[in-house]
Amino acid sequence: MKNKGFYAGAAMALGMMAMAAHAQNQSAQSHDDLKINQIQIVGTHNSYSQGVDPQIMAMADAIIGPRLSQMTAKMPPEARAQYKEYHPNEVSMPEALNYRYGTLTSQLDSGMRSLELDLNRDPEGGRFLHPAAYEAARARGIPENQLLPHDKTGLDKPGFKVMHIVDFDVRSSCNLFTDCLAELRRWSDAHPGHEPVFILLEAKSDPIPIFPGSKPPLPFTAQSFDELDADLFRVIGRDRIVTPDQVRGRYPTLEAGVKAGNWPRLKDARGKFVFLLLTALDTNGLSGYVGGHPNLEGRAAFLESRPGQSYAAFLLMDNATLRAREIPDLVRQGYLVRARADIETWEAKAHDLTRATQAFASGAQIVSTDFYKPGNAYGTDYVVRLPGGGVMRCNPVNAAQACQ
Repeated sequence: MKNKGFYAGAAMALGMMAMAAHAQNQSAQSHDDLKINQIQIVGTHNSYSQGVDPQIMAMADAIIGPRLSQMTAKMPPEARAQYKEYHPNEVSMPEALNYRYGTLTSQLDSGMRSLELDLNRDPEGGRFLHPAAYEAARARGIPENQLLPHDKTGLDKPGFKVMHIVDFDVRSSCNLFTDCLAELRRWSDAHPGHEPVFILLEAKSDPIPIFPGSKPPLPFTAQSFDELDADLFRVIGRDRIVTPDQVRGRYPTLEAGVKAGNWPRLKDARGKFVFLLLTALDTNGLSGYVGGHPNLEGRAAFLESRPGQSYAAFLLMDNATLRAREIPDLVRQGYLVRARADIETWEAKAHDLTRATQAFASGAQIVSTDFYKPGNAYGTDYVVRLPGGGVMRCNPVNAAQACQ
């Protein structure tokens, strides 16, 4: 009887928690006076990825797999600690990349309100038409028709290309950045009044030469960042983008506007996009974006930053387990934070929602996952959904009282 009572009580408590979360989400949908940093949404990571062909993956793992452990072992302590924060689990390369997505449209239709696109410079066009991985497979006698298809649409044209690792992890649902943006704009036009959509843009500049003949990414410069902004304003439309200038307003710095809570209200951000710019390893590579724009004046995107910088607004704190105490404090101060529910697919393999639970509880406004719907390569039931359902909820850290 005692055990029955305990389980019945636990079930009732869980049910009440679910009802409360659902009510909070319903409140967020109708509470248009919330600021856009007072909500919480779910998004996807490397949202364009179509996955790596298994034969190419096996070839790459045989080359680079043994190097990974040697690389981390040789790192100085500070660098190793930083690496472990963003790569907390021991996983192989095939495991780390064991995910794939449908189109950007299908993800938005499924309720994702954040997407991520990796950008590689190709100012003349054609730089990525013949990936070294496919050339290496051909040299081994593997015909291209026995590999997963590599769609080359748009690769011959000048402009930023969307792929994860050049010459290796290249299969994308939209190769040309402006084609990806056009798809986003079409979806937005078809869904007027939609919740703000947060798009992470990663400027890729770090070489990962796995196969012979691999081409190093071209570095990002101030001019290439100007071209990036021009693409955003032209394809999405200046009136559809929440810009740093709008958040800074009359405050002396962007960070001052952020700390004053000068983010736009939800009702003013519906139907719009928020662009967030970052790099994987080379944070100095972002200097071209902030150079001459100390508060991101005139820029289209918010820049990955640290508290104390004049342009600080967007913080990348992927490891919510390690940063469980810091993230809520930063969210209360007004910053916009992205955290991850799962990192390199380990959580899906282990069917472990601990990191996801911590990310949601932290108040990080954007929680990214590789597994937003049932079904994964490990055969587990792991899936990440917004607590209480829906596509958006009141932020549990800085808007809980406003949504009661």
